[in-house]
This record gives sequence, C-alpha cells and structure tokens, in this order.
Amino acid sequence: MTTLPPAPGASPSSPGELHLARGVAESFGGEAERYNRTRPTYPQAMVDAILAASPGRDFLDVGTGTGISARPFQMAGCRVLGIDPDDRMAAFAREGGIEVEVAKFEEWDPAGRTFDALIAGQTWHWVDPLLGAAKAATVLRPGGRIALFWNAMSLSPEVAGAFSRVYRRVVPEFPFFRNGAPGGVTSYAPLFGRAADGLRQARPGAFDEPSQWHFGWERPYTKDDWLEQVPTFGGHSQLLPDKLGELLDGIGDVIVSVGGSFTMGYTAVVVTASRSMSPVTDLT
Repeated sequence: MTTLPPAPGASPSSPGELHLARGVAESFGGEAERYNRTRPTYPQAMVDAILAASPGRDFLDVGTGTGISARPFQMAGCRVLGIDPDDRMAAFAREGGIEVEVAKFEEWDPAGRTFDALIAGQTWHWVDPLLGAAKAATVLRPGGRIALFWNAMSLSPEVAGAFSRVYRRVVPEFPFFRNGAPGGVTSYAPLFGRAADGLRQARPGAFDEPSQWHFGWERPYTKDDWLEQVPTFGGHSQLLPDKLGELLDGIGDVIVSVGGSFTMGYTAVVVTASRSMSPVTDLT
C-alpha cells in the first residue's frame, strides 16, 4: 500500500486512524518531483466512469499533491481546483497548470463555492473520515458525485515474499509487506470500508448508499523504476539515509534475482456516492 505505512514511533492503531499520522501525511512534499515522476496514474476507464457519473465539470480534488489525480480530468475539459496541505506539492502542481489552495480539507474555507464532483486520489485516508464526509456534503451541489479512489497493489507471491523478508530485516517497524504481500483489493478493505462508513454516518441522508467500482490494470517495473518510487512511499522519507540505502539495496537484489523486472498488478478502486438533492449549508 504505497501511502499507508505510518511513521516509526507515530503509528496509528488502524487504517481508520491514518488521518492522525500527520507527520507522514505531510512528508511527501520533500519528494515532489520524484513523486510526480514515479507514482502510478489511473486507468482511463476509471476516469471515464467518474466523468459519466458527474452532473457537470466543476471538480474539487482533495489532496491533489503534484496533480496526478487532477490532470486526467483537466485534460477531459473539467475545471479542477486542488486542495493540499503541503505548499511544496501545491507549488509543483501549479507549475503544471493546476489551481491549488493550501489547506487541510477539514479546515479549508470554500467561501461559498460548490462543485459537481469531489475526487481524492490515494489521499482520503489522510482526511478525517467523518469531518471530511460532512465537509464534502456542503461543497457538493445537489446530485453531485464524490469519488474517492486508490490503486490497490497486488504482486506475485514470489516477489511479495522476498520484499517482505527485506522489510522485516531492515525496517521491522514498517507495515510494508509485513505479511508477505500487498494483497490487492482485500488488503485495502478496511480503508475502503472506513471511507464508505464516513459517507453514511457523517451526515445521514446527505449521500446515497456508497458503492465500489473496480478497474484492473498492470504496470511493469524495472529495478531502477521501482527503486526510484520507493522513497515516495509513506514514512520512507523519514528513514535515516543509511537505513533507506540498506532497504533499497535489499529490494534491488530481489528484483535482480527475479530477472531484473516484475509486473505490478493494480486495481483502481473507487468508493463513490451521489449527493442527495437536498441542499446542505452547515456542518452541524
């Protein structure tokens, strides 16, 4: 799970509490260029499905980062406003032509603005699920669409097991590959459930019953490709240089041992719901 591991010594007790791990949530800006260059995008089929379900083209992107999640919608003709708590990430996204305001979503002032769709790519677990859903209800127009999406990773047992041994040896405190594999959609189920529960509970009746959409895709990685991405994973940038170097060396040896490359299976999972047709004007 590329964004889930909490920082050593500051670990929340469950995926539902990741929004409390602010040190990790706000650590990605130090690797903004690398993050933008190496992180996976999302399948076009997912983008098309969200566009088809949205009543209009005014989009709000929560946790826009460097703009990876915003760009496909902007390229499709949407007007996208990004929100991100990290001014370094925001600056990078602005250089790419995306309008961004710097704030935590729960504290952001929309100044009366409303949107046809709210998206969040690989970021909603950093948002308080109840406060975030309540805020979303106030900024979405009646009939608007919330679409929270993640790339769930799935590896072959051989590669996953070897990665797991490296992590357990070098950084046993990290949950990355702790049990041998990122288990695809199943291993992310608590995260998806927490997001859906937030939509149900934060403001009963504000959203229809949440659903999940799944879009499978694959991406091959060479050794260099994968090692370039690893430092952007949650908590990794907080490792001491020697420890990160040892981890990268071990992971690199695994990739060499399986022929110098591997294929990552991804499933882009969207937790989504439609805003009710009744207006919502406050958070109480």
